[in-house]
Amino acid sequence: MNTALLRKRLPFVFISVTVCLIIGFVSSVVTQSSVNDWYLTLNKPGFNPPNWLFAPVWTTLYILMGISAGWVWAKGFHHKWVKTALYHFGFQLLLNALWSIVFFGLQSPFWALLVILTLLVMIVFTIKWFRLVSKIAALLLLPYLAWVCFATILNYKIWELN
Repeated sequence: MNTALLRKRLPFVFISVTVCLIIGFVSSVVTQSSVNDWYLTLNKPGFNPPNWLFAPVWTTLYILMGISAGWVWAKGFHHKWVKTALYHFGFQLLLNALWSIVFFGLQSPFWALLVILTLLVMIVFTIKWFRLVSKIAALLLLPYLAWVCFATILNYKIWELN
């Protein structure tokens, strides 16, 4: 890739990564409100990761999501596919934050399960639209999809056990 094209995309990527990290930070504030008390009292499955793992995983995923969204955005918001892709991205990002609010803030694994199932659908749609604009952007979302699939199973098991 030539340097002029890369320089053109960097501001879009920077803004998108920043937005994703801010959403992640807000989610972590809500999460911290319950993770050291209510969450500790829950029955969890044996495959529940240690608490320290979540922050680095989510930070990495938010950075990848931001790079992906910035890459798509840099193609030109005037393009119908870019707009559609970014609308899907924005909606799934809101659902991502909503999950933390519902699971940790409202302490409701059942309602959080419904949110995360909707989130999964929106991630798949986002990947579909991103792929039409940029295959690289779509591929960057695959680790996020994999982690949310795992988180969905974990959310289900926590709801089932409690």
